[in-house]
Amino acid sequence: MKNREEFYLVRADILPEAMQKTLEAKALLDSGKVKKINEAVMAVDLSRSAFYKYKDGIFPFHTMVKEKIMTLSIHLEDRSGTLSRLLSVVAEAGSNVLTINQTIPLQGRATITLSIETASMVIEIDKLVKQIQQLDAVEKVELIGSGA
Repeated sequence: MKNREEFYLVRADILPEAMQKTLEAKALLDSGKVKKINEAVMAVDLSRSAFYKYKDGIFPFHTMVKEKIMTLSIHLEDRSGTLSRLLSVVAEAGSNVLTINQTIPLQGRATITLSIETASMVIEIDKLVKQIQQLDAVEKVELIGSGA
């Protein structure tokens, strides 16, 4: 099995019962109807081990749409301060950086993979991409994923 994350959109009625109950337990916790995981799993008749197995891997679709997570691949020249300027542009747009990965610069170039939460952005994503592309050291910007 490949060691990468893949995501699928699946109808609730075909999910295994343990996954459905995990979603119910998470909803009880999120709503404040119960305070502890033990209370939530007892309320939906689910084992704690099943809850912990699935809790970080299953989410209601509306939460992913609301979060509006975008992933960008950015190719740039290896110059001092480039990453700082890039992150400033992202912050000024009102976006929140969720993850950032940078390759080791080879032959004066590096690739940044940047996952951002865009729900509170004050500009559209295409405008942010254009602003990033206009930075001196940026060679290429691609939208490679979206949670919305």
